[in-house]
Amino acid sequence: MPPRRRPPRAGALTDLPPLKIIKKIVVLQLAYYACATILILFTTLVAGQPFSLALIFSWDSLRGDTTIGWMLGLVWMLNSFLSVIFLLLFVTRSKLIPDFALTIHFIHLVVVSLYTHSLPSNWLWWGLQFSSAALMTFLGIWACQWRELKPISFGGLGGSGNTANTNQQSSSQNGQQNGSAESGDDSQFAGFSRGRGRGRNLRGGAGEYEMVDMKETEDV
Repeated sequence: MPPRRRPPRAGALTDLPPLKIIKKIVVLQLAYYACATILILFTTLVAGQPFSLALIFSWDSLRGDTTIGWMLGLVWMLNSFLSVIFLLLFVTRSKLIPDFALTIHFIHLVVVSLYTHSLPSNWLWWGLQFSSAALMTFLGIWACQWRELKPISFGGLGGSGNTANTNQQSSSQNGQQNGSAESGDDSQFAGFSRGRGRGRNLRGGAGEYEMVDMKETEDV
């Protein structure tokens, strides 16, 4: 006999292949940077400041002694809040949210280090990354769990309408069954009553017979 194969456990690589994981990471990272670029570009245009890639990929731009530094911090937190939508659309599973959220910020750390040719030494930048990762993780888990626990409605109509129709159909079927049972009982009782008179349809009407007078049998 061939050896029995064990079914893959829940959450194994067969459930989410490595190639699919890589595609999701790339899509989420691009969406993360695209959203940040739009927000920072809009903010700099409103503030009348020049836009440059250093505002996105340089850790030195995030400073606590300038207005543009604090503004960038708020924009990055808003970007993390909006990135929860991307996690909800592409990840969809609550238990995988922390992995993807931390992966996004780790890749951002690598990109910033390569862009500036040095590791970030600004504590405000590090605090922003931890806060951003925590925000994306908790909000992403909550959003995915909310969608997982959302009731599913089948059919084109709502669940309440289908339930009402089902109850009406079941009540009508029960009424028909009760009516047929009552009619059957009446027919049986009618058979018994007719059988007492002339002997017709005794318990369902199986033939008929006549009563013979007892006096004629005695004379014979």
